[in-house]
Amino acid sequence: MKRHLLLTLVFAITALSSFADQPLTPVERAAMPAYLRQVGQQQTNGITIPPFSPIRASAEWEPIDALVVVWTTYTNTVRQIIEYARTETKVLVVCNDSNQVIANLNANGVSTNNVDFIQTGFNSVWCRDFGPWNVYTNDVDSLFLIDWIYNRPRAKDDTVSRGIATFTGLPLYETTTSPYDLIHTGGNFMCDGLGTGFSSRLILDENPTKTEVQVDSIMQQFMGINRYIKMNTLPYDQIHHIDMHMKLLDEETLLVGEYPPGVADGPTIDSNLSYILTNFNSPFGTPYKVVRIPMPPDAMGAYPNTGGDYRTYANAVFVNKTIIVPTYDPQYDTTAFRIWRESMPGYRVVGIDCNQMIPALGAIHCITKEVATRDPLLIVHQPLHDQLSSVPGYTVNGLFQHRSGIASATIFYRTDTLQAYTTVAMSATGNPDEWTGDIPAQPVGSTVYYYLRGEANSGKTQNRPITAPAGYWKFKVDASTSIGNVSPLISAGTVYPNPSKGLTCFQISATTSTVIHAQLTDLMGKQVATIFDGNISAGEKRLWFNTSGLAAGLYLIEVNANNQVIRQKVVVR
Repeated sequence: MKRHLLLTLVFAITALSSFADQPLTPVERAAMPAYLRQVGQQQTNGITIPPFSPIRASAEWEPIDALVVVWTTYTNTVRQIIEYARTETKVLVVCNDSNQVIANLNANGVSTNNVDFIQTGFNSVWCRDFGPWNVYTNDVDSLFLIDWIYNRPRAKDDTVSRGIATFTGLPLYETTTSPYDLIHTGGNFMCDGLGTGFSSRLILDENPTKTEVQVDSIMQQFMGINRYIKMNTLPYDQIHHIDMHMKLLDEETLLVGEYPPGVADGPTIDSNLSYILTNFNSPFGTPYKVVRIPMPPDAMGAYPNTGGDYRTYANAVFVNKTIIVPTYDPQYDTTAFRIWRESMPGYRVVGIDCNQMIPALGAIHCITKEVATRDPLLIVHQPLHDQLSSVPGYTVNGLFQHRSGIASATIFYRTDTLQAYTTVAMSATGNPDEWTGDIPAQPVGSTVYYYLRGEANSGKTQNRPITAPAGYWKFKVDASTSIGNVSPLISAGTVYPNPSKGLTCFQISATTSTVIHAQLTDLMGKQVATIFDGNISAGEKRLWFNTSGLAAGLYLIEVNANNQVIRQKVVVR
């Protein structure tokens, strides 16, 4: 009788889960305890203990060897993903019948060059959530796949990672057996490639028998996550996956969705962002950069808090030098494309209409999954901020790693995008994997564009940004100042957004390390908020404050440093 009931529940789940990534249905919720018992008892070819070597989970912007999709629902969308992705990497199509998929692709003018097929069982299209994750031993050595227990009782979905591991020949580690059993979902995890992970607190809610320390320990042992940042779940997103409103663009830049003031999940998103910026720095020890991108209303002008679709532009996927972004309506898409392209120079940013699938609470990122490259050449570099003209050159440091060792590292720079790049050889510093070089001093007012290249002893080369030479980092050369003259220690930059109603950023620059006091005042000089008190280092600094509780009107940001005062206006809506 119990077996009959479980089979009935599984059949019902299969029928429901083929179409939507909705929150757990009552049927699925009832089936979950039995399903978890089944997972703990089933046979597996995977490895259920943590890797012995130190490991590093790769970031999504790192080079990949393949992109995985599932051929079942939303085939028009999946077909377009295949068309864009196959020019960048191998596409692995999980399907029931490869001949049927090939016929569909051919009938729609999509080549099957660079497309392979994995014929295995599955329940749904949401491979982001149930597919495997990529980790490297010793930062850049062997590639392994990691598979969690899927947070849906969908037995076939939960074994797709085994099919991918078999097809690719990559070792598979599974968090399915006590004490390492962990329920998790891919849409609710992002990492920076340097040991920092992000999730909503759904990860804790779905593992009620484990403490937060235990969850963190499993993520550290299987994923190399040494700092696990968890944010409050959102009231209206239903599935609580962070990829619906957030994306890491690089090690220090967060792309974060933005609603109009007070709308839908806007206040909680802003609160979570404030929590991150207040309590955590980037892995370089500096404040995170933030790019805001609109969360648009649906076709009827409604937002999720009034029954509208959960439209998002953050739910995009990196496919080597291409970024595939969901689209909905040209009047909103235009702004989103501008933000993506300005933030990621050199990338081919393309869009796919997701109006059909967004009611199911998913878009492009949700139906794709990466298989990282087997032969990574890792380059880690914090891009230079604006520089002073008084220095003899601009020092560029970088971490370069390859399993065969690094033969050389090079800086490419120019001050005009129509010019050829000039090269500067970097030198090993003596610290493990660290290289350094100097871009020569440039005239005041110059903008310097640059990128890095590493060459391994094996002959493999890699650029960072990956899109170089079309893509690059840049900085400006500002007027010279020195301790001995009366030039200011600090100078004001921009305030954004301005007008403001919520989380707001004020940029300042300092010529040397100094103690500052920053406050927000009304026009009568009365302090209404303290923004920052403490020491800042030389260079650019971003100060964050929240205006959501203030009355509309004009305010002043006032910064005091060593008897110098600068002020900047901000309008609160």
